[in-house]
Amino acid sequence: MNFTRAALMDALHIYTSSFEKEKSFISRFLELLQHDRAFHRDHLPGHITGSAWIIDAARQSVLLTHHAKLNKWLQPGGHADGDENVFAVALREAEEETGVKQFKLLSPGIFDLDIHIIPARNDFPEHWHYDVRFLLEANPAEALVITEESHDLQWIPLNQLSSYTSQESMLRMQQKALKY
Repeated sequence: MNFTRAALMDALHIYTSSFEKEKSFISRFLELLQHDRAFHRDHLPGHITGSAWIIDAARQSVLLTHHAKLNKWLQPGGHADGDENVFAVALREAEEETGVKQFKLLSPGIFDLDIHIIPARNDFPEHWHYDVRFLLEANPAEALVITEESHDLQWIPLNQLSSYTSQESMLRMQQKALKY
């Protein structure tokens, strides 16, 4: 799927959410996308990232990574590094961070939006990730590969997610997935 800057802007103009906080992100995304380097990690104070909320066919579990740098359970995702096809970014990051190669896109548009702060590290300052999330399906039987970016990978039952995280955006995606 080709989800370029123009397609992302079009999708943002029609995107709706029942979550007020998520609705408030839309104008900030559109403002960021006016900057030429919005898809580059050196664009500060923030830049576009892409991620994948990966569920199983039964809609019972989500595949999460225990992020090595942030030390918390998160959906796979990461920097665009200049790639303006944010879906391709999300898919690439999902493959790289999980080892899974077969995904099914469950919804052709945006699944979720979030803007969150990333703490300063070494010589890079605190900054914002403008994360565009897509809903994917994968087979839990497919072998997982833990990389240096993760402490662990797990299929976590959706009904137990709050035991792994209290992050508002993660719990929002859980609610959306349970209704899907």
